[in-house]
Amino acid sequence: MEKYDLIVVGSGPGGQRAAIQAAKFGKRAALVEKLEVIGGTAINTGTIPSKTIREAVLHLSGYQYQSIYGVNYRVKEPITMADLSFRALNVIKTEIDVIRAQLSRNGIDVLTGTASFIDPHHMQVTGSRGQSELEAGNIVIATGTKPAVSPLVPFNDKTIINSDQILRMPEIPKSMIVVGGGVIGVEYVCMFATLGVRVTLIEKRPRLLEFADAEMVEALCYHLRDRRVTLRLNEEVEKVSGEALLYAVGRQGNVDELNLAAGGLEADARGRIAVNEDYRTTQRHIFAVGDVIGFPSLGSVSMEQGRIAAARAFGIPTNSNRANYPYGIYTIPEISFIGKTEEQLTDEGVAYEVGMAFFREIARGQIRGDTTGRLKILFDPSTKQLLGVHIIGEGASELLHIGQAVFALKGTVEYFVDTVFNYPTLAECYKAAAFNGLNKLTRN
Repeated sequence: MEKYDLIVVGSGPGGQRAAIQAAKFGKRAALVEKLEVIGGTAINTGTIPSKTIREAVLHLSGYQYQSIYGVNYRVKEPITMADLSFRALNVIKTEIDVIRAQLSRNGIDVLTGTASFIDPHHMQVTGSRGQSELEAGNIVIATGTKPAVSPLVPFNDKTIINSDQILRMPEIPKSMIVVGGGVIGVEYVCMFATLGVRVTLIEKRPRLLEFADAEMVEALCYHLRDRRVTLRLNEEVEKVSGEALLYAVGRQGNVDELNLAAGGLEADARGRIAVNEDYRTTQRHIFAVGDVIGFPSLGSVSMEQGRIAAARAFGIPTNSNRANYPYGIYTIPEISFIGKTEEQLTDEGVAYEVGMAFFREIARGQIRGDTTGRLKILFDPSTKQLLGVHIIGEGASELLHIGQAVFALKGTVEYFVDTVFNYPTLAECYKAAAFNGLNKLTRN
């Protein structure tokens, strides 16, 4: 029986970081991955493929230049699924190679097989080469999620699919139904609509992306309708009919094969494992990180959770503030934000002022042809301290990091007024939004 300081189950972003952090502490770590390929959903079917497909869609459709050269401008015609998958598969291969090298460099044992608990400190790994037993003082569960299924949806792996099967579509359909108005569903709605597909989005809740700022979501809905997307909110699927359907109604924790009961653990109805603020489960030496613990299910946050879990396992102090985690939603255009939304501040009875800047008022916005984006700063009217930054527009997830730094360092909105930004850049939006907000205070 092999003995380790840490066993990590799952090789996605959370699992990778947990194993690598343990190795940096001089601990012996094993990483168990069920699939022959490393990287989990994030690299193989989720984050990396979807963002690569998005990049290919933006380039080939000519989207970013249509406001300059006309709505009929295209880089390539027709665009095929082969065009999209070619780019995605190249990126996936490179990312897998990078991760394998990183794990190897840090002396982490990578085991291929299905891990299951024998008891709280022992795990069995079953693979194509037989079985082995492992023992560890600490264990991190980072098994991620799989797409939820429905008895109403007859999946066929080609035209009726879930989000993990996008690259298996034989061709880009002329029309498509997307069920689910969460992050995954909305991101794919944007991609297919940009390709000219007539998309119908069905969501049982009254609005899309409920955790994001309502004004940014409303701006996104305007873009979707402009791309001839039909939004069917407050509605549910009764039966399936149409040329193609993407079912993106949530995801289920990958816990079925773990034999959690033997480890003294349990999961909820959606396969999620409950943890405390240190990512410890009810068993103090067993941690869970990433999508298997639920919201926010972001690759960036999963990495940080894995790092913190490994540090907590070995009693090493870390400094990480969840309030400073950014959100990036890769719709077209992107939405990115940090801090509180207007709705949250209102519900909490917190006074705030709003500063707004529009890309169309910034020279760089005109040069790039992105005249629909906007940046919103929320700040305390008395202390001027930042309460939130919300952006919609191409490059929003990159642009947000300026606001994130000021927010994390407890800066004020006056920082943007006193700072010189390169010209012409979209970063100037921060200065314009700051002036806009502060001017409201002087008028009042």
